[in-house]
Amino acid sequence: MTTINRREMLASGLAVAAGALVTTPVVYGVAAPTGNKQAVAPATGLFGIHVVDAQTGRGIPLVELRTVNQVRYVTDSAGYAAIADPGFMNRHVYFFVSSPGYTFPSDGFGYSGVGLDVKPDSIAHISMHRINVAQRIYRITGEGIYADSLRLGVHPPIDAPLLNGQVMGQDSCLATVYNGRIFWIWGDTARPGYPLGNFRTSGAVSDLPGHGGLNPAAGINLRYFTDSSGFCRAMCPLPDEPGGVVWLDGLTTVPDRNGTLRLVARYTRRKGMGKIYEQGLAVWNQKAGEFEKYHVYQPKEQWRFPIGHPAAYRENGREYRLFSPQFPTARAAAALHALADSGQYEAFTCLAPGTRYAGRKSMVERNSAGRVVWAWKLNTPPLSSNPERELISSGLLQPADAHFQLMDAQSHQPITIQNGSFFWNPFLKRWIMIAVQHGGASVLGEIWLAIAAQPTGPWRLAHKIATHPDYSFYNPTQNPFFDQENGRIIYFQGTCSASFSGNSHPIPRYDYNQLMYCLDLSDSRLRLE
Repeated sequence: MTTINRREMLASGLAVAAGALVTTPVVYGVAAPTGNKQAVAPATGLFGIHVVDAQTGRGIPLVELRTVNQVRYVTDSAGYAAIADPGFMNRHVYFFVSSPGYTFPSDGFGYSGVGLDVKPDSIAHISMHRINVAQRIYRITGEGIYADSLRLGVHPPIDAPLLNGQVMGQDSCLATVYNGRIFWIWGDTARPGYPLGNFRTSGAVSDLPGHGGLNPAAGINLRYFTDSSGFCRAMCPLPDEPGGVVWLDGLTTVPDRNGTLRLVARYTRRKGMGKIYEQGLAVWNQKAGEFEKYHVYQPKEQWRFPIGHPAAYRENGREYRLFSPQFPTARAAAALHALADSGQYEAFTCLAPGTRYAGRKSMVERNSAGRVVWAWKLNTPPLSSNPERELISSGLLQPADAHFQLMDAQSHQPITIQNGSFFWNPFLKRWIMIAVQHGGASVLGEIWLAIAAQPTGPWRLAHKIATHPDYSFYNPTQNPFFDQENGRIIYFQGTCSASFSGNSHPIPRYDYNQLMYCLDLSDSRLRLE
């Protein structure tokens, strides 16, 4: 096996058989970098490993390369790992190769890895076979997104490849288009200088593709809202209140009574991860640069507020916002005053109007012919998949009556989802769901795709598109403003974290940050109908 001098190579991937060591670079479709604001002089004496997707030739983020003495390297967003350990230089070194959703050939002893001649100022290329249908393409947040690339002299596509807004880690993303730009918010955010960071929501903006923004296949140039120290400042400080965590949810835009488009979200106040002691509707104040309290909901309100990743929905000439704690089963008119009025929220349910789920004593609404009536109803809580399943078990519903009983399209085994996002897709002319399963190869790490003619379903078959064994990839959401080719290519992201997984070895730099995937909906493995 051979390597090439890094001064002679291009910053590109290689389309080759999985496991091969390759030396001939080819361009793989990422936009050329322009105007990089952060750069470092490439270090000398380094050995680089570039891991690429055998199907596309693109570099694979989050590949672990581990030596026999347990030294671990993890590839950056371009698939590079830079090695400086002097004990390995000018030696033949074995690296175990692994990455969630990808495989590498095993030898006769069952070891999946490769021996490489580690030489200063050279780069070896290897490829992996992707078993995921979706392709992992880069990390969005955190420090050192392209640290290894820069050390090896490879130019990244984004303006801040090392540290942006002093963000070390960032939890759970929400995004929407507002005033011609993408408006992003995240939950708890870690800083470099101390374990405690910003717990009152962080935010940023970026330009839309074709309007100053990068092709989403290349990356996102985030411009964070920062304080005087350069760290992400609180987006919802609520200065008139005592301390505590302030989280935002259900980010969307709706007009006020004057027809002015407003950016709104539900806020919750809590002490740490504990019980919510206040919740309400917050509205973005452009001049102040922060979300301000607009309306306070009842403390015990459980569903009549914006939640999840709202989607626009039109029915009978009226515009709504759909909300999805699990499935999109709550809605309100797309107006500021309607979102602030709990009495205007409707739930999609088969329960009799004005009743609640009560196990075997639940009252299922039926018409004069005895058929179950699923409809949008006031003052009636939504029905999720678990109660629906229990109604089937008790005989109050038949399986054919169900709307939220997902099953694996291959095994036909039932799937319970935790949460996700639901948006109309113009390519399929269907609603699509990107959601995380509760359970499976990880507690919150298996990502599924399903389609339905209506946002309310019936949701039947799902296809697994990404796996994260023994790790979490929670709160996934599609970013429909990045759709390409009329929605044939979609992009979705989620939080990569050891939390909830039981894994005691968080992945350096990637843990508690956002990963981006792309998915080709025409992939024959999906067999969408």
